[in-house]
Order: sequence, then structure tokens, then C-alpha cells
Amino acid sequence: MFQISTGPGQLWEVDYRAADTVAINGQPFAWDLADLGEGRFHILHEGRSYNAEVVSMDAAIKSILLKINGQQIELTGKDRFDLLLERLGMSNAAVAKVNELKAPMPGLIVDIRVAPGQAVLKGDPLLVLEAMKMENILKAPADGTVSSLKVTLRDNVQKGQVLVQFA
Repeated sequence: MFQISTGPGQLWEVDYRAADTVAINGQPFAWDLADLGEGRFHILHEGRSYNAEVVSMDAAIKSILLKINGQQIELTGKDRFDLLLERLGMSNAAVAKVNELKAPMPGLIVDIRVAPGQAVLKGDPLLVLEAMKMENILKAPADGTVSSLKVTLRDNVQKGQVLVQFA
């Protein structure tokens, strides 16, 4: 079970037991999902058709930016471990000192949104990495200060390559 939020007051509990069994807030969710490739999907739900595209995804902070029928929606999630730490009053205990941001996949740097010396908050956009014809906004994994950028605009990067260092 995990929680998904699209903003303040917009919270759903999702129970994903198997590939074909999903419940939202305890109610079965029936849908037909077709993978069209390159982060694009076709969804049928309650007789309605939806076109969905994964615009960007950041697994480190459990955030996904989707485009559904042309409308962008940002989802953030909490898995069972996040929820347990929160219930125990230890949600900040999982936050570790982050010294660098690495490329999650190979791609091309198409935008740089920070500069050395700039203070950033967790979730602030740092870079835009184009990979497989999708733009992925790489966000700050924690609060900190950018000490140096290890890439420049239009650089090709490899998975695991250090992109940003934090003070």
C-alpha cells in the first residue's frame, strides 16, 4: 500500500496487490492499460478513454509528472516505509546528507536551472535531462547549497555520472 498526492487535500491510498488488482481508498479500481511505448499509455476506465504520458519521473523523491489528455498532473508518493516512519514520528530520520546528484539514465542536458552557490530546497528543479525523447526534470533530493555543476548545457551524460555537487 502507498499514498499518492496531487497537492494539499488531494490524497489517495493505493493498494496494488497484483498486476490486475488495484484498489483506491479501499474501492476496486477497474481499468484497462495499454503500453504504447516511450512512456505513453492508453487507459480505459468506466467507459472513458485517456491518453497518458510520463513527462518526467524522479524515483529518489517519488515524484512523477504525467500528461493526461493534455493536462499535466504532478504526483508524489509515499511507500509503506515512508508511512511507517511518519507514523513513528521519524519521517525526517530518513533524510540523509546528500553530497551529489547523479544521472539516473544516459541522456542529454537540455536545461540548467541552478548555479554554484545557490541554495535549493528538496524538490527544486536543478537540471533537465532528455532521454528517450522525454524531458526529465532532475530535482534536488534534499535541502542544500549547490557547490559545483559537473556538466554544461548540451553535454551527453552516462547513467551514474555526477551532475551536481552539494556543499
